[in-house]
Amino acid sequence: MSTDYAYDEEGYLWPFFVFTLTLIITLPLTYILVKRSRDPAASFPRIRTSFKHKHTDVVDSLRKKEKRKDRKLWLIIAVAVGWVVMGYMLVLIQNTETPTQKLWNPYDILGISESATEKQIKSAYRKLSLKFHPDKIKPDASKNETMDDLNARYVEITKAHQALTDEEVRNNYIQYGNPDGKQGYSINIALPKAIVSDGNGKYVVLLYSALFGILLPYLVGSWWYGTLRRSKEGVLMESANRLFREYKDNIDEGGVIGALSTGQEYDELFRGDKADSGLSKVESRILAEGELSPLAGGLSVKDKEKLEDLESGPQRKALALLWAYLGRVELDDPILEKAKFAVAPIAEALNKSFTAISLAYMNTAPLLSSYYASQLLIQALPPKSSPLLQLPHFTPATVKAVDGDSKVHTNVQDFMDRPDAKRRSLVVGKGLLTDEQYREAVSVAKQLPFFRVAKAYFKVTGEKFILPSSLVTLVVKGRFVPPGSENVPEIEPLDLEDIDPAEDDLDAILGRKAKKQIGKDEKGRPIYEETPDEPISVPLAASPYFARDHSPRWHVFLTDSKQGRVAVPPFTFAQFDKPIFEADGKTPTFAMQTLKAQFQAPPQAGHYTFVMHVVCDSYVGFDTKMEVTLIVEEASKAAEMEQVVEDEISEPEEDSLAGIMHAAKGGAPPKPKKKVVKESDEEDSDEESGTDEESDDTSDTNTDTEEEDN
Repeated sequence: MSTDYAYDEEGYLWPFFVFTLTLIITLPLTYILVKRSRDPAASFPRIRTSFKHKHTDVVDSLRKKEKRKDRKLWLIIAVAVGWVVMGYMLVLIQNTETPTQKLWNPYDILGISESATEKQIKSAYRKLSLKFHPDKIKPDASKNETMDDLNARYVEITKAHQALTDEEVRNNYIQYGNPDGKQGYSINIALPKAIVSDGNGKYVVLLYSALFGILLPYLVGSWWYGTLRRSKEGVLMESANRLFREYKDNIDEGGVIGALSTGQEYDELFRGDKADSGLSKVESRILAEGELSPLAGGLSVKDKEKLEDLESGPQRKALALLWAYLGRVELDDPILEKAKFAVAPIAEALNKSFTAISLAYMNTAPLLSSYYASQLLIQALPPKSSPLLQLPHFTPATVKAVDGDSKVHTNVQDFMDRPDAKRRSLVVGKGLLTDEQYREAVSVAKQLPFFRVAKAYFKVTGEKFILPSSLVTLVVKGRFVPPGSENVPEIEPLDLEDIDPAEDDLDAILGRKAKKQIGKDEKGRPIYEETPDEPISVPLAASPYFARDHSPRWHVFLTDSKQGRVAVPPFTFAQFDKPIFEADGKTPTFAMQTLKAQFQAPPQAGHYTFVMHVVCDSYVGFDTKMEVTLIVEEASKAAEMEQVVEDEISEPEEDSLAGIMHAAKGGAPPKPKKKVVKESDEEDSDEESGTDEESDDTSDTNTDTEEEDN
């Protein structure tokens, strides 16, 4: 027995091979292309507004350009070629006739049925041998027959007769399907024979060398060095190094803006002559006198000095354009206007890296400054500016009309808490807002997601007390109450509780989806249905000047106000467990949201007072700052207190026992003894009661404190 290897000379196998290989490559590339082409922001709700400013077209074009940036030209071409090749292969597979190998059957060769007798077999063989004997027949030229064909036909007739009459030949046919015994087999390779014949082998070797020796190492190397060039936050490593050098413990928002201008990404944006083109015009505009601040760009004296100390180049132009963007300064030049809106998304991406650097130092001031800088970049506001400028159509003149002579800016919440007639009288008028503009501003304000904290407390799941080094959960309960909301329902006390799952509720303990009983089966057993547990996204930030779609995030962290240090790093929340707005997208649900952050308790028992920050990265003045107290009990004291509670539950009072026994004997229960208390005794009793209540409050790990909104 031998094995023969044969290439696909008839061309019916290699289309399958090419189709399969192309499919393996094209499908993943198609998925990547579709994923990049799909707009991730399309699935997010949006704040409904028709507001458009003077440069809305420029901002929209930059957003579309960023989306097109992910659609690589080579990827589109590769996917198109792949599908064309697969289509062509399918056409070849459909139209190429596949040769079929017919099984050797002696009955078919002799032209008899399988139930034929030995006499019928011999008769059929005799007739065929006389008819097709090579000595009695001549080749038919019309059929292109040769003597070899005739001899082969006669041999087949002879083998068929022997397979049905000769015992040995018959056994070979039964065991191996062939009268000659066990046969060899051939393997067809699904490649055209021309690949390895006629001197084409060297080209195949060159192709393999190019694929595995050049292209594959290049792709792997490009991917590897590409990952090394960028940090975890997605910015260039050189930019991260520059931001690290700009870090200071006392840096403010203006300092963060100055630090963000050092990014290497701006070198590509302002290459060559672009770095100096129009720079003097931008600086003259931002350093002119402003309406709400001494300088139009909102710079402080320190920020101005830093700008002037820089040498001309990409960094100086980037910083000047950033201040022009934050101050909403008109540059009256299409190229400069486009560059002004292009620098902000780059700065916002760099700010994520600066936030990570601030977290490495765990200092409160730089971390808060980076978060506040994010708010300013997304809303296009300079530091210490009025939060009212986040509303559409609001101008410095409108802000002045609202603030009056006050040195403290009015935030959106305070403005919207005023009666409608009062608001309208302040902002509607000549040189201010029209009625239509006022309604648009109020409509947007009533859709802004302000997270109002209702309660914050600490707990350990399944435990009554917090012990040293235990895993503590900070539970923050709050509702989204947009500014100007009316008919806000009262908070249900039960909504403020965080009930631990039952010990036998494995689904809740393991974080699986909750199940809802929808009925019972024939045997009375409950039928459960898994309830949907899809997270709810907040509407995209109302940021008409920011050339990116941004999903708001809330950062919750604890700080030590005495030391100015971060005690518990931020936990970030971008999605929530309950709907924020009704189906119309405007009516708030006022549903109670639950935010949880876990950390390890201090190793020592005691009372620890922290400042809890809830910071939104997208809106100015929507932050919450409040004090919370963590009470860590000694393990021995906690055990004693737990034992006392168990004793009070398990041991009935003496009077109740006496009453039960007296009633069992058929008598009336004894009357309670009267206790005579003098006035002084009453005071002492009140003091003791007050002490007990105070002790209970102290032992409670839940800390309710009044929130302070920034």
